[in-house]
Amino acid sequence: MSLFSLSGRRALVTGANTGIGRGIAEALAAAGATVVLAGRSSMDEAMAAITAAGGQAAPLKLELREVTSPDGAGAAFDA
Repeated sequence: MSLFSLSGRRALVTGANTGIGRGIAEALAAAGATVVLAGRSSMDEAMAAITAAGGQAAPLKLELREVTSPDGAGAAFDA
């Protein structure tokens, strides 16, 4: 039994293709969340790492201006 479970939850992680964002995405997926990997470039490596570990992930191409405005952030969340 896990003390921390995100099963049935979804998480949107920006900057998920490298560094801290990728680490957070992998940790959320390991805890059971379906992770939407958002960034400006390909998410193939991050998705492969998460799915190889048994997690669920989906890519979302996102530009900086799309997360720095209220409308853009809302649209990303809806996607």
